[in-house]
Amino acid sequence: MRLPRYLPALLFSLLPVLATAAPAAASLEAAPAKAAAKTADPRIGKQLDALGYKYEVDKDGDYTLTFGLDEDRSQMAYVISHTERYGKLQVREVWSPGYRTTDKDFPAEVANRLLEDSQLSKMGGWVKQDSVAVFVVKLDADASQEDLDDAIDYVVRAADEMESQLTPGQDEF
Repeated sequence: MRLPRYLPALLFSLLPVLATAAPAAASLEAAPAKAAAKTADPRIGKQLDALGYKYEVDKDGDYTLTFGLDEDRSQMAYVISHTERYGKLQVREVWSPGYRTTDKDFPAEVANRLLEDSQLSKMGGWVKQDSVAVFVVKLDADASQEDLDDAIDYVVRAADEMESQLTPGQDEF
């Protein structure tokens, strides 16, 4: 448990696209599972409760968290309830948004910076969700509480750092 947990998920309504979208890289086997009920995965709720995280569950059953990083910055994260399968693997995603453009496409400098950061990342990488760049870590759906905590910590710090670099002086997420 590394992140302060005092901010409620007030910024949830700012990201309707993130609350309803899933990364495009789903396997063909995952398609039928997307029609499943949109309920929160209780395994995640238990882990977040044990970690002392405050969260909300959105209409898709995903867990939304907001963290205060210091006196003037905050960062959102999502733990996605829906999991993806490929063969025997079952994967869950943990997201944090870091950049938004007003255009359909990211500027070339931003896209290249996100690609470079993805290559350097210890785990996870950047994906494009409509006009938002989201840092995503994929982990085993049955990951331990400590592994989930590490994934949340990593996405929050990576996304906030990129947001700070790409939009100095701003803190949208």
